[in-house]
Amino acid sequence: MAGAHPETADVRASSGATEAGELVELALGYVYSAALHSAARFGLADHLVDGPRTAEELAPAVGAHAPHLYRLLRFLATKGVFREDEAGRFHLTPLAEPLRTDAERSLRDYLLVRGEAPFWESAGRLHDAVRTGTTAFETLYGVSFYDHVAADRDFGRAFNSSMAAFSDALSDDVAEACDFSRAGSVVDVGGGRGGLLRSVLRRNPHLTGVLFDRENVVAGHVLDTPELTGRWKAQSGDFFVSVPSGADVYLLKQVLASWPDEECLRILRSCARAMPAHGRLLVVNAMIPAGNEPHPGKTVDMLMMTVLNGRGRTRAEYEALLTAAGFEVVGFHEPSPHASVVEAVVARAAA
Repeated sequence: MAGAHPETADVRASSGATEAGELVELALGYVYSAALHSAARFGLADHLVDGPRTAEELAPAVGAHAPHLYRLLRFLATKGVFREDEAGRFHLTPLAEPLRTDAERSLRDYLLVRGEAPFWESAGRLHDAVRTGTTAFETLYGVSFYDHVAADRDFGRAFNSSMAAFSDALSDDVAEACDFSRAGSVVDVGGGRGGLLRSVLRRNPHLTGVLFDRENVVAGHVLDTPELTGRWKAQSGDFFVSVPSGADVYLLKQVLASWPDEECLRILRSCARAMPAHGRLLVVNAMIPAGNEPHPGKTVDMLMMTVLNGRGRTRAEYEALLTAAGFEVVGFHEPSPHASVVEAVVARAAA
């Protein structure tokens, strides 16, 4: 760098080193995923509920090699997942709380499943998905992800639990943000185990509801609680063909992102056929904003590209899908970056 001022050269070198370090950190992001998956498998957060412990104290309790366990905990502590004190004991942190099995918004099941082979192997083939425009999972396994979930009972059970764990963390936010005061009945289409429907019914004691999903999914529902007795039923079926008819409100939470446009239109048209003239549809998904800032919808979009044949969408893209399916958009709420809500009714011309 002939002729450059020495201080300027130092600044440029320092800047380049910082950028290189950040890029290396990004390249090793999968190591953090593996560490979180390991922490969930060992149940480390559960073993720290009663107070901080050293790796040597934790190792026999969780069935781990103490020196390696220490290195895992030390690594996670660099991101605020656990905290090491001067005595070498590790503490729970707010970021580690959702790793607890009994946490109010536990994500342990979610992290457990996201560390399994179908997700890791599919992510490793992202370049193939981008090159060919296909879904990495289907290329690797020869079937769609949901067909694999249905065929593999153990993995399917774990996946459904993991989705419930993720979804339940958002359900109360969505139930609080949306107005159900003028409704008497609601159908949760593709509602999984019923976490959202449970939240909606709890907040609105005048409502009755139907949980609608595949038979193997609704079999694990979470609606059988004393406060909801007599106010719900679980019904299995194929939302591409039809959904229960006649309800005042239809919910589609985290459903449309899992499918390409053509299948989304089939689902939406099934809902339109089932809805009475006064019915409302609430579409809940992370919606990708413009700009370069991080957003959950952009991350989910990568997951869709590798595992599911779906895609993340902007608000305008969701509204375009609704219009194409014969709906009119009448409202929008954003209780969480993970869960924006587009409210729609059947357009008069389509009714």
